[in-house]
Amino acid sequence: MVASTRESRIVSSVNAWFDAHKRDLPWRAEGYGAWGILVSEIMLQQTPVARVIPRLAQWLERWPTPEALASSPSGDAVRAWERLGYPRRALNLHAAAVRITEIHGGVVPEDVPSLLALPGIGDYTARAVAVFAYKHRHPVVDTNVRRVIARAVVGQGEAGPPSTKRDLAAMEALLPADDAAARTFNAAAMELGAVICTARAPRCEECPVATLCAWRQAGYPAYEGAKAAVQKRFEGSDRQVRGLIMAELRASDIPVTFAEIETVWADATQRDRALAGLLADGLVVATNAGYTLPT
Repeated sequence: MVASTRESRIVSSVNAWFDAHKRDLPWRAEGYGAWGILVSEIMLQQTPVARVIPRLAQWLERWPTPEALASSPSGDAVRAWERLGYPRRALNLHAAAVRITEIHGGVVPEDVPSLLALPGIGDYTARAVAVFAYKHRHPVVDTNVRRVIARAVVGQGEAGPPSTKRDLAAMEALLPADDAAARTFNAAAMELGAVICTARAPRCEECPVATLCAWRQAGYPAYEGAKAAVQKRFEGSDRQVRGLIMAELRASDIPVTFAEIETVWADATQRDRALAGLLADGLVVATNAGYTLPT
C-alpha cells in the first residue's frame, strides 16, 4: 500500500519535528550498541524513561556485555532490577544473555526471527532492536505509535485493542521507502505519542501535524469503538504484594523466613497467592531455611 499525499506529509512533518525536538536519550547516541539498546527496550516496558536512565547506566556499567550478565547468578539480575517493576523482565533478560552467549557467540542477533527466539523477547522488542541497533527496515509499533496513527490518520481518539497484524500493516503503509527516513519515523512517531499526542492531554497546539490530523479536522469525536483492556490499580493488588515480598528478599543476604514474609501483608490469602505466583515464575526459590532470590 502506498501512502497518500496527506499521509506522506504527516510522515515528513513528524520526522522534521523529531529532528529538531527529540529528547537526548542515552540509547539514541550513535554507536550505543545492540546490547545497550536491548537492555533499554526491556527496561522501558511499562516503566517511565526518567526511572530507566539511571538504572540502565548502572546495569551496563556492571554488565557491559551479554557474557558479563550470563556469568552472574540470575538472582543478581533480579536484585539489581530493584523497583523498575515487573521483575520477571530481569529473569528474562538474564536468560536472553545466556542464550546470546551460548548460541550467538555473545553478539545480540540482528534478524527478527532470531531475536524473537530469545527468552522474553516479543515482537515489539525484536523489531526495535533490529531497527534501532542494526538499522534494518521494519515497522515498530508501541502504544504511542498506535495512538498517533489512530488520531492523525484514521481520525479516532483511541486506537482500541491492539492487533499485531493490523497495527504493523498500518505502520508499514506509512514508512518511507528510504531506510533512514523509515527508521526516523519509527522513533519519531513514538516520540510524538509520548510527549505531544498523549492519551489524556494531547498538546495539539504544539503538534507538527495539527493541520493534517484527521481526528482534529473531524472535531475530536468521542471514541465509540472497542476499548483496550485497562490495567487494574496497583494499590491493594497482587502486584503490590508481590513487590513487597520481592523488596524483602532483595534487602536480605540470607534466606527470609515465612514468618518475616507474613509481616509484609496482612491478608493471608492474597499474600500466599502472591508468594505462590513468585515461586511459579522462578523469581523466588524456597529452601530449608526460607525464601531467596534465584541463584
